[in-house]
Amino acid sequence: MGLGGKIALGCGGLLVLLLAVFGLGAVGSYNGLNSLSQAVDAQWGQVENVYQRRSDLVPNLVATVKGAAAFEKDTFQAVTEARAKVGQVSMGGKAPDSPEALANFQKAQEGLGSALSRLLVVVEKYPDLKATQNFRDLQAQLEGTENRIAVERMRFNQAAQAFNTKRNSFPTMLIAGFFGDRFRERIYFKAEPGAAVAPKVAF
Repeated sequence: MGLGGKIALGCGGLLVLLLAVFGLGAVGSYNGLNSLSQAVDAQWGQVENVYQRRSDLVPNLVATVKGAAAFEKDTFQAVTEARAKVGQVSMGGKAPDSPEALANFQKAQEGLGSALSRLLVVVEKYPDLKATQNFRDLQAQLEGTENRIAVERMRFNQAAQAFNTKRNSFPTMLIAGFFGDRFRERIYFKAEPGAAVAPKVAF
């Protein structure tokens, strides 16, 4: 074999080696992005889970308050309507893929939170209700749920940040670009207006 043939063979071998390295890197990047994407969706499932827990507490809370505060019909209706809106914006376990989708979810949840706050203000007029064991148990569950919501939202943001950091690093960003929306950048929960002040659900 002549010198030219050896050079061509060597170049061909080098090209195959480079393609193999690139292929392995691409597979590794894809698998890493896929794993982090699944982690974001799993954490979103936890966010939805704790919001659902709060929503599930509403009927019992309303029924308990209704027995002692029968004339607060507007308040009960507001809570019921807000809970219904929350049920209409469920993401089905998949993290929202646009700022608008997350904003709609947050708006519905904020509406329910606001309606619950109004309901709890009503309770102030009924000291006998505040003293019942059933109401105190529901109050404790609601307080615990609000704390869980804050924790799960924080964990969701951490999972989204881990994904975005990986996605926007070189050369992974090149691989992500090949898959279009499959690996689009994840969005974060943003603080709600007045979020610096903790919601008061104690009496």
